[in-house]
Amino acid sequence: MERYLSFPFYCKKTYGYKIFRIPLNANMTCPNRDGLLDTRGCIFCNGSGDFSSIYQGEKIHLEDYPYVHQKDKNAKYIGYFQAYTNTYAPIEVLRKLYTSALEDSLLCGISIATRPDCLQEDVLVLLKELKEKYPNKLIWVELGLQSIHEKSALWMRRGYPLEVFDEAVKNLQNLGIDVIVHIILGLPMETKEDVLQTIHHLNGLHINGIKLQLLHVLKETDLEKEYLEGKMQLLSKEAYIDLICDCIGHLDKNIVIHRLTGDGKQSELIAPQWSLEKRKILNEIQKKLKERNIIQGCYIMD
Repeated sequence: MERYLSFPFYCKKTYGYKIFRIPLNANMTCPNRDGLLDTRGCIFCNGSGDFSSIYQGEKIHLEDYPYVHQKDKNAKYIGYFQAYTNTYAPIEVLRKLYTSALEDSLLCGISIATRPDCLQEDVLVLLKELKEKYPNKLIWVELGLQSIHEKSALWMRRGYPLEVFDEAVKNLQNLGIDVIVHIILGLPMETKEDVLQTIHHLNGLHINGIKLQLLHVLKETDLEKEYLEGKMQLLSKEAYIDLICDCIGHLDKNIVIHRLTGDGKQSELIAPQWSLEKRKILNEIQKKLKERNIIQGCYIMD
């Protein structure tokens, strides 16, 4: 029994094949790092993602990405512009990069990770142009919200208000572009009720997908300093699994769950170390959902 709408299940049902992301590093920066908003970046960010080389529009070869799942011969691949803010460049640079990826025969489309305050009119016009030019290719945008709560936004130095995020979602939806939202569970000042308020807000926006991410402490971040100085505590594995199950129960049944836990690199991870056991955690989530009789979009109390 499927208790939530997983990304692999959705892809097989919708497209007829599995889709795996190939991370692309377009060598961009972020307004939270280059001085436009700040120079420190978000408190937890060290750039994010695993990259083999800088992508400048060249042909992509699957053998250059040995960590990408390759066992399913019928699977397809989406180019995931992942590092930093991937709409934060001159429009002609963006046009070249996106077009090159969309025309690559290996890829079935592109997914663009960015900030909602970096979706100005010229970027929206370009996305509309590309969607019309490549109707058979997928174009998704992934937005890092993390939380709807101002107290959390200030703590993490996110740099934009919730209204900017809401407007960005609306603008992308008007173009017919799927919106995938990243949120973080385990922010130090948030209760379960705070997290569920974020879930309910996203339900109301009718987003297409969500990535639920455990708060990781990574090397070379300001969060590492706070953690090592004992200024904050992280969720235990048991608390995280319980919270994930609560989120699934309250999440709209039509929202695709792209992630239930993190993929932090072992060499960069300070804590929690238990998060490295990804397969075990996913199995425990499934077990807990069954025990609590929770199904996505249908929170059932015993």
